[in-house]
Amino acid sequence: MGEVDAYLSTVDGADHDALERVIAIAREVVPEAREGVSYAMPALLYRDKGLIATVRTKKFLSLYPYSGAVVASVRDALSGFDTTSGSIHYSAQHPLPEDVVRRIVQARRAEIDARAR
Repeated sequence: MGEVDAYLSTVDGADHDALERVIAIAREVVPEAREGVSYAMPALLYRDKGLIATVRTKKFLSLYPYSGAVVASVRDALSGFDTTSGSIHYSAQHPLPEDVVRRIVQARRAEIDARAR
């Protein structure tokens, strides 16, 4: 069991399902991603860089694409969601739309690929 799956096993109920959904979408978009840790969070890694992490905090669920530029690139589609320069907050009751998660993961993958060249 990898770091992401181990973390998900500690979360139950609707929060678990919401977190697992985001990870499943990311795995579908970037099937070569592997589990690991980035910035002390269980994450999916791509080319040994943080691709995406999503965790439960006391007040909400957070998605971290490890890039302020990626968050900014989808901000137009995040009406009704709180954001910081590097994270997006959501909940099981107010999940991120699948197309937005896909855009985030695709943008982060492209960013990592561009830096690898």
